[in-house]
Amino acid sequence: MIYSMTGYGRSEKQENNRKITVEMSTINHRYCDVNIKLPRTLASLEEKIKERIKQKIQRGKLEASIFYVSTAEEDLEFTINTALCEGYLKGFREIGKSFALEDDLKLSHLLELSDVVTLQKKAGDQEAVEELLFESLDEALIELLAMRQKEGEALKEDILLKNNSIKDLVASIEERSPLVVEEYKKRLETKLEMLLGKDIVDPNRLATEVAIMADKCAIDEELTRLKSHCSQLTTILQEEGAIGRKLDFLMQEMNREANTIGSKANDYRITKDVVLLKAEIEKVREQVQNIE
Repeated sequence: MIYSMTGYGRSEKQENNRKITVEMSTINHRYCDVNIKLPRTLASLEEKIKERIKQKIQRGKLEASIFYVSTAEEDLEFTINTALCEGYLKGFREIGKSFALEDDLKLSHLLELSDVVTLQKKAGDQEAVEELLFESLDEALIELLAMRQKEGEALKEDILLKNNSIKDLVASIEERSPLVVEEYKKRLETKLEMLLGKDIVDPNRLATEVAIMADKCAIDEELTRLKSHCSQLTTILQEEGAIGRKLDFLMQEMNREANTIGSKANDYRITKDVVLLKAEIEKVREQVQNIE
């Protein structure tokens, strides 16, 4: 099963006046990088959440946002700042005494003052909240992985098509390669006859020059390795798990072989095929960058 490194997942779970929403997305990355934004009341669960995600995601940069809303009474904490109230009362009474003002202070006046009364959210029933959170997290991960799998299969089909094009170009170069030396021999023989005359050309010297040329432009080994790499590419695409790094290395090797063929082949047609070959390899390499 092949997975892309780009995907999106979302889940929302609600139970007993508690609601948790999880949104996550992934993009390309060399390693597994997980970043989570979550409410302060759930901060203690961050490491558990990361561990759960890394069990499913092996490569990619993942951004997750977790939202928690609760109207359950046990999740709300009502706090009265008694010391602050005493300070306000003392201050007000001193002002009234100093300026001979009537004391008409009421409870409603105190409640309107800043920070006298605060209403805070607690984590509540930690076990129930954690269970709801991980249910939502798992559901979002399933959606994310489904999207990554779908795109991964599309990438696989595209890479296989391009691999067939690479095989065709390698076959074309392989077919042309033996003719290069033969044509070089004919051209050299013709030039020597024009310059020296047919009877003066030394066959042994001619054979030596042709052999040197054949050795310089020999690309049999590179073609054999390229064909092997094409076969490995098909095999790796059938494997399970994270194969992106393995494919990336293989693309580097294929590009290196293509460069060697281009530098050694002293032939216009082969050079033309090598340009097309490198273009196809680069297209595959770009697709491989998005595979887990």
